Amino acid sequence: MQATLPRRILTTPTAGPLAALLLACVFFAFKSDQFLTGGNFSLIIQQVMVVGTLAIGQTLIILTAGIDLSNGAIMAFGGIVMTKLAVESGLPPLLAIAAGLVVCAAFGLANGLLVMKINLPPFIVTLGMLNVVFALTHIYSQDQTVTNLPPEMTFLGQTFRIGGTNVTYGSLLTILLFLLFAYLLGQTAWGRHVYALGNSAEVARLTGIRTNRLLVGVYTVAGLVYGIAALLLVSRTGVGDPQAGQTDNLDSITAVVLGGTSLFGGRGTVLGTLIGALIVGVFRNGLQLMGVPSIYQTLITGILVILAVTVDQLSRRRTR
Repeated sequence: MQATLPRRILTTPTAGPLAALLLACVFFAFKSDQFLTGGNFSLIIQQVMVVGTLAIGQTLIILTAGIDLSNGAIMAFGGIVMTKLAVESGLPPLLAIAAGLVVCAAFGLANGLLVMKINLPPFIVTLGMLNVVFALTHIYSQDQTVTNLPPEMTFLGQTFRIGGTNVTYGSLLTILLFLLFAYLLGQTAWGRHVYALGNSAEVARLTGIRTNRLLVGVYTVAGLVYGIAALLLVSRTGVGDPQAGQTDNLDSITAVVLGGTSLFGGRGTVLGTLIGALIVGVFRNGLQLMGVPSIYQTLITGILVILAVTVDQLSRRRTR
């Protein structure tokens, strides 16, 4: 048992991403005196909390061997719905937030039904939904940014102190969401069924799992998570922005892949996704502190994604 425990730890999907994150932190600590400070780490978490929350929903869908290209657009539309209802329609802020969450969940439900009922590839369904929701966002908002938000909508952007560091309530909510879904995936029957569905939908169906209902449920839950990401975005920026989230779908996929979740489904963890999101945040923050132009930050992120997918593919070949 003692001999196999270190091997089991090293072969977990999160071992590689965690090692990469630690090495990146060590590297940037030597390159910048500002890196290893509480304020800087708080800033990194704030910078990744929206994409990280989107990546939770993306993880759920990728675990089922799907993918969601529409999550950033759904988040943007949810943010516009919340803010316009509260500011322009006079709806109580909490009800406006609830309406935005419901709308995002409804789009997730629509994605799931299209994938399940028509048997279309998730890539095609969510690519089409991306364009639909993007257009609806601009039509509904009339390309106008919503300002003067009530304090209830920006509360998660406020801070509290831990030691000498200011931490936003949104950052705390993001961490709690990761812990919640880590528990759901790792310790519940629902989570085991999600993994089974991603490994083989037909085998899962033959074992008695209601795969169609489960698949639709996963997309709906993911949509709800995108609604929470919308609230986090609104609270951080203080506005409802119709231009928001245009590249966040790709950033969320990047976080999932870097966190060790297989694009082929059935393997990965939501805590790995958190590590993946932090890897992106640490690299961008560290390179910025070093004065590296942003285009090179994008270049390095792309290289990391290719390396992560390559490692996943080689790992799958060895296990066949």
